[in-house]
Amino acid sequence: MSRFFFTSESVTEGHPDKLADLISDSILDECLKQDKNSRVAVETFLSKDLVIVAGQITSIAKIDVEKIVRETIKDIGYDNSETDIDYRTCEVKINITRQSSDIALGVDIGGAGDQGMMYGYACDETLEYMPYAILMAHKLAKRLADARKNKEILYLRPDGKTQVTVEYENGTVKRIETILISTQHLTGVSINEIRKDIIEKVINKVVPVTMIDEKTKIYINPTGNFVIGGPLGDTGLTGRKIIVDTYGGYAKHGGGSFSGKDASKVDRSATYMLRHIAKNVVANSYAKKCEIQISYAIGMKEPLSLYINTFGTSIKRDDELIELIKNKFDLTPQGIIEYLNMQEPIYKETTNYGHFGKKNLPWEKIIKL
Repeated sequence: MSRFFFTSESVTEGHPDKLADLISDSILDECLKQDKNSRVAVETFLSKDLVIVAGQITSIAKIDVEKIVRETIKDIGYDNSETDIDYRTCEVKINITRQSSDIALGVDIGGAGDQGMMYGYACDETLEYMPYAILMAHKLAKRLADARKNKEILYLRPDGKTQVTVEYENGTVKRIETILISTQHLTGVSINEIRKDIIEKVINKVVPVTMIDEKTKIYINPTGNFVIGGPLGDTGLTGRKIIVDTYGGYAKHGGGSFSGKDASKVDRSATYMLRHIAKNVVANSYAKKCEIQISYAIGMKEPLSLYINTFGTSIKRDDELIELIKNKFDLTPQGIIEYLNMQEPIYKETTNYGHFGKKNLPWEKIIKL
């Protein structure tokens, strides 16, 4: 009997890295609202009372970057410089230039905006075709944020992290071994009250009772105190939660981040496309698991390589699936952009709780292969 444990983590929208991602994606969306052909590659850095936005934008859009920064921080719920960051008083520095003319030479003719390799993955462990550990970690993080915003737990602050360890037996999810939740809170709240509320109003609302048993370990705020959070407790940077954004480490990652990048950047668009293809390979019952890799050269339209691994679960040979994919899908950057309608301002929807496994995103649509 094969038995192993696998762990994935997620973070709330108030985590400093995710706040940086959301600011970058909010700038991207505002550009796309005004100009669908906007070229955007923007990164955000956050620290104590400081936000720095830097990168490249080529667009006819007229945007107020500082206003977007402050409104995003406000929407998340940060308004206290003594414990995290205050949207009203923090310093905002901006250093944005136009896209390099060397890069534009290739992108203007429909070529890839960068070189690199990207991965897509899907499996039949969940209805969302996602690995169980990362999906459950996302649900717990989302529920933690909802309990704060709905005022079900009045002392919660925006920063938080979740972690789930799953036990597998013979390749199948059997049970949850460990749940770890760390949440920022107001000062003066006892750890016993926090643990009681998080178990009752977060864990019990999300985790199926059949997945927890007497051996399941639950840890809430292991240090006992989490008052200082957000950019005051830790710096935040766009693109530093790429494993949270994808499959929780259960599948490979090409290394490129998503947030703040328009769809001409294949780090984002090709990864979304491969998720779409892998999901449909599984949803069409060709395989129980599917991982796909693609690679591009900057300025070139056609991918350099395409690889698929179904881990011995497919009813077809992997080379047959490769031919099916090549015949069905246009994998040039422009082909992907048009197929997934990626020039719309939809990217703020993707930023938090994973870019995959959500309803209503174009790459999550199930089609007939």
